[in-house]
Amino acid sequence: MAASLAELRGLATRSIQASMSYGHENRENGGMVEGRVTRGTTGVNRLRRVDRWIATLPVLRRTDDPLVVDLGFGASATTALELHDRVAKIRPDVEVVGIEIDPDRVARAALEARPGVSFRLGGFEIPLPTGRRATVIRALNVLRQYDESEVARAWATMLARLQPGGILVEGTCNEIGRVCSWVALDASGPQSFTVSLRLDGLDVPSIVAERLPKVLIHRNVPGERIHEFLKSLDRHWQVNAPLSVFAASQRWIATVEGMRADGWPVLGTRARWRLGELTVAWSSVAPG
Repeated sequence: MAASLAELRGLATRSIQASMSYGHENRENGGMVEGRVTRGTTGVNRLRRVDRWIATLPVLRRTDDPLVVDLGFGASATTALELHDRVAKIRPDVEVVGIEIDPDRVARAALEARPGVSFRLGGFEIPLPTGRRATVIRALNVLRQYDESEVARAWATMLARLQPGGILVEGTCNEIGRVCSWVALDASGPQSFTVSLRLDGLDVPSIVAERLPKVLIHRNVPGERIHEFLKSLDRHWQVNAPLSVFAASQRWIATVEGMRADGWPVLGTRARWRLGELTVAWSSVAPG
């Protein structure tokens, strides 16, 4: 079952001693930056798969203040600029704020700021102009470099900075964005888990095991739900191998339909599956 925000905060309190180096002073924002400097690896189009998924979120169409955060944008402004381009197709008035914990990265990115895209120093506390909260927070390839015990605290901190109905998207992808997975959370906790893969040339879907969100990456062992999920996904991919003669997307659609027939709580439509996506309810893969 999805953990409540109160439960996430309780987990965070219990893990605080494991992360004493977690924050440092942010003189610019008048408080503590929540987090640590990470590698900052980034690249053109690396986050295209999660961006196009974010662009489908109903909250972006409903909100009166479409504010999207790119947390941990890395060594360049690229991912924040791309995120703005993609979301602006459905919300032309969207504002993207790139947030980084490294002052040098913020200074470099600020040189590429433009209408609708700005950059700020900060971390999981999501420093935004007074009174504003994020519609969506995208935190990709950030928690991968943390300890599993620190996830609950980071989630709770970010969730507290969302608008009502807002969504936190947290996950990981490979260096060229062809193997991705993420968790979507709202104020009540995790809601769904998504795998997104480049289908052409795909051997086995379980390649995503190397790029699971931190909360799951150490749980891919017998007895855990995520392990059973990946085993089932591989099995259906192999069973539907003959469909590759038509298209890899047809093989994937059949794979997803097989998962659903087996009882996995599949979300979304064929239009998303055709892109190499599979989203399931979080409860079906949550750590045991």
